Amino acid sequence: MALLRVMGLLAGLLIVKVTVVVVIGYRDYFPADFGSDFLLGREAYFFGAYRWAFYAHILAGPITLLLGLLLLNEWFRLRSTAWHRTLGKVQVAVVLGVLCPSGLWMARYAMTGVIAGWGFALLAVATATCVWFGWRRAVQRRFDEHRRWMWRCFLLLSSAVVLRLIGGLASVSGIGETWSYPLAAWVSWLGPLAVYELSRVIVLRRTRRLASRDGHSQSSNTFWSLPAMEMSARR
Repeated sequence: MALLRVMGLLAGLLIVKVTVVVVIGYRDYFPADFGSDFLLGREAYFFGAYRWAFYAHILAGPITLLLGLLLLNEWFRLRSTAWHRTLGKVQVAVVLGVLCPSGLWMARYAMTGVIAGWGFALLAVATATCVWFGWRRAVQRRFDEHRRWMWRCFLLLSSAVVLRLIGGLASVSGIGETWSYPLAAWVSWLGPLAVYELSRVIVLRRTRRLASRDGHSQSSNTFWSLPAMEMSARR
């Protein structure tokens, strides 16, 4: 448990650090600098709906990430239930109302083509689906399922951080964006989601195995103890 907490703390610090670095880079977007990395080559369609979607997306992204870190914190959830509920509603509204629609629109213009575009489009749909089910389970007071859906949502939100890390690794290693960017568009969210689901399966199997072993042991003890109790009663 201690190791898991340390790993969780380190992952949280990494997310905060990358988010801060990304936000600092927003100086290239106000006003738009088409010589910067992300806006390079986008001048032809950086107007109208795309511009509004872009600014909405980059403003909503860090908010949802930091809110997600806070809402998943067990200490905060147990000691500030009212704030957890209020900020959770804000999170759902921002993700469903701003982040996912803007991400879906921007996916049409993804660099390197349709493969990356489909990756980002399905990411937006998956994120909206997870936050919707998470909210519904909370309303239904099915809190275990609520937590699982919101964990999925947060991992999908964190794909922006994973994408940034993959991009940095590709840049350092000299790998071209022609194939690394489309790959990253899928791996950045399918990878963490797959690890989460696999870990759940492993934990469930281990729990059932231990429960089955304990149940067998208990039934065996009961089998031998009942006759002894009966004999004692007869005496």
